[in-house]
Amino acid sequence: MNYISISLYKKVIHHAIDEGMHRDAFKNLPTPIDSIDQIKAVPAEQFFELHEILDEKLGPGFSVRVGQEMKIEDYGVLGLSWRTCSWAGEIFERSERYFKLLSNTYVFTVEKNADRSHIYLHREPHRRGLELSNEATLSATVVVLQAMTETDMVPIQVTFKHNAPKDMSSYQKAFRCPVLFNQPSYSITYSTSDLETRTAKADASINQFLVERVEEETNGLQVSIGKLSSDVESLIRDALPSGIPSILQICDHIGMSNRTLTRRLSENGVTYRDLIKKTQKELAKNLLKNSNRSIAEIAFETGFSEQSAFNRAFKRWTGHSPTEFRKIS
Repeated sequence: MNYISISLYKKVIHHAIDEGMHRDAFKNLPTPIDSIDQIKAVPAEQFFELHEILDEKLGPGFSVRVGQEMKIEDYGVLGLSWRTCSWAGEIFERSERYFKLLSNTYVFTVEKNADRSHIYLHREPHRRGLELSNEATLSATVVVLQAMTETDMVPIQVTFKHNAPKDMSSYQKAFRCPVLFNQPSYSITYSTSDLETRTAKADASINQFLVERVEEETNGLQVSIGKLSSDVESLIRDALPSGIPSILQICDHIGMSNRTLTRRLSENGVTYRDLIKKTQKELAKNLLKNSNRSIAEIAFETGFSEQSAFNRAFKRWTGHSPTEFRKIS
């Protein structure tokens, strides 16, 4: 069954109320408003039907307007992973891996050229509500990228496969670029240089590394081994939501060769693999103790592509399964 996260369903309803609809209007839905705090997902067809109802009630552009109201926090663990992206365009790489936590109806692909990058949303519409949901998705992309980079970047062009609405004002306000309808694909196009913009969080952590490296070279000093290990662990932790980072990725961030980093770590009696395992283990234990995230979500956040692999690794680390550890912690 195709599904949509309850967080997205809830966001649509709450924005409709903000635009003037009464709460009672949602009591007779297949998934009524009074039940949304007790479930995690709704059938995708119910979500698309909700879009159709609200488009009729609140007029053209509602889907685009609700997309503009999306916050990174509304995407749950997916949003958490976006916060640790190093550059804006990395969001689409992480979405390919993570979107199934929100829905199994989304597929993104990126066509990157020297000056422009086209992001395609592959969700073929079999009903009007899916067309509207696609509008909301591309609208939300704009505000999420702006939040990640803390810039006012806007797309170059947006395309939809369906017909244009009578009123284009919401689309013009949201996208601030040419918006084309009756096109071959659903897509949003950005300047490639914009998608290579460093995210605000990445700048803060990576710049600290670079400043320390410059000071080290200037003063002829070496970063203390303990501090180096700690900093590498921090970068590993930020990267884990996209999968286990290679040592070359970390070396690129800190301006150090693979050979030098390996040597410096070995001087402290540790290997890069040791730091990966330590970081995964500490992060997993902390999330199991201090959050209510599901085991599947924690598996993704600690770099595992499958929950079963995470379960086996955690049992090996602690002697307990994640579920057992959570109960005794």
